[in-house]
Amino acid sequence: MIRIHLHKSLQSPGGRKSLEIDCDLPAGQLITIYGSSGVGKTSLLNMLAGFMKPDGGSIEVNGKVWFRGGSEQAAKEEERGGKEKDVGVDLSPQARRIGYVFQEQALFPNMTVKENLVYALEKGQRADRIGELTELMELQSFLSRRPGTLSGGEKQRVALARALVRDPDLLLLDEPFSALDHDMRVRMQDYILSVHRRYPLTLLLVSHDLSEIVRVSDHIVWLEDGRVKKEGKPFAVFSDRRVSGHFQFTGEVLSLRREDVVYVADVLIGRDLVKIVCTAEEAASLRPGSRVRVVSKAFNPFIEKML
Repeated sequence: MIRIHLHKSLQSPGGRKSLEIDCDLPAGQLITIYGSSGVGKTSLLNMLAGFMKPDGGSIEVNGKVWFRGGSEQAAKEEERGGKEKDVGVDLSPQARRIGYVFQEQALFPNMTVKENLVYALEKGQRADRIGELTELMELQSFLSRRPGTLSGGEKQRVALARALVRDPDLLLLDEPFSALDHDMRVRMQDYILSVHRRYPLTLLLVSHDLSEIVRVSDHIVWLEDGRVKKEGKPFAVFSDRRVSGHFQFTGEVLSLRREDVVYVADVLIGRDLVKIVCTAEEAASLRPGSRVRVVSKAFNPFIEKML
């Protein structure tokens, strides 16, 4: 279990704002942090990593306290009458066993791919970890090359492998695929899912891409106004009604047109263009660019705009 109970006052272009995060997240799952720009997603990751200190609260990962302090700590001391002074906890980033993949890969440009990976090894850690990750991320042909000779997707694969070298309890991913084209994003999602299947760690992914979120996430935390608006399974979070069907998939409406008494929506699902016949009621909420899910029940598909 990942227990996060934090508050932090942040400076933004619009003035000071308060980040108040209170949630208990299931360990071992791929969890996406979703919300508008500036809501505090990256600040949350930085507080989990130990790069930013909260004003107060606590972080507990798999039963171990990573941070405890601030006003919450003072309240505990006051409640105890000062008889048991609790000095709090604030583990260093190195002691928190995290892996962090940024939007920018932050690879050492003067080192080869293999040297970048070896550099991340801890003292006494088994060297065959590098070979294991090289195979998983399909980096065999890149090991002797320097980052400047790699494409954006190749660099992110190296960055992901490097973040996994220390065998972290928590892997933090801050919109790592935002600069990649659609096809490369899908490929990188496959690598993330491979990591999720291979290792017993918790992944926290910051993303704005609804199709990406629904495809890879086990659990979603939706932030709004510095607080948790919703959390849960993807379809429960992004839909205002519960449905079940033989299959469900998400996509983006490219065009919408009326043909006789029905409407036809052209929906991009992954790399495929699918035509969906929909009713006037379903079409009323759709526009080109709308993120939607398509659900089939008894071979009768219907289309629904996602929130």
